[in-house]
Amino acid sequence: MALTNEQLTGQNQSHIHMLSTRIGLHRNALDAWHKMQAAALIDGFELSIASGFRDFDRQLAIWNRKCNGQLAVKNIDNESVNISHLTEFEKVKAILLYSALPGASRHHWGTDIDVYAPNLLPKGAALQLEPWEYHQGGYFFELANWLKQHALSFGFGFPYDKYRKGVAPEPWHLSYLPIAQQCQQQLSSDVIEAAIANADMLAKQAVLENIDFIYQQFIINIGDKRCE
Repeated sequence: MALTNEQLTGQNQSHIHMLSTRIGLHRNALDAWHKMQAAALIDGFELSIASGFRDFDRQLAIWNRKCNGQLAVKNIDNESVNISHLTEFEKVKAILLYSALPGASRHHWGTDIDVYAPNLLPKGAALQLEPWEYHQGGYFFELANWLKQHALSFGFGFPYDKYRKGVAPEPWHLSYLPIAQQCQQQLSSDVIEAAIANADMLAKQAVLENIDFIYQQFIINIGDKRCE
């Protein structure tokens, strides 16, 4: 069933089932998630969700905190950058490398999850959700390889599998394709523009003036269903 514009943009969560007080998933993705989680456990991975459904207000708070310097903005090499000297649109592009525009986050749909395995995390170490953790030598390298081999058989793909001059690679980010692909088709630049039109969002004018570029470069510029 198609999502409403409010559901697509994180302003309504009636399509979400809460697995805990803070983790939510689209109700029609639950079965696939549980099956993949069970299969991973057999192979020694306690597959868990670090972040699932995220509503518009939470995404907006992340966006504004990055825009005003309260949260770090990182470049493609995962290095913190000083955005104070950038133009508004340059700030927007810098933030979009790792953080979605409010109203345009795939986490709004409940189909997209950031995953890890707590049993692979060393005692005393904190989860960072940074690329090095999933690369060779990182805590979750074996998990990343398992997901590349098996995720698609449960319907999950990798929208940010590699850098395409848009969003940075996110090996922890899985998308439940049977629903997410439909949501992707529904989500237009007009729908996003309407969602943020009345929001108290920093750099909003720069976003609205460049919404078509942002849509092409950072929203639909993603991996296909293949696991590579």
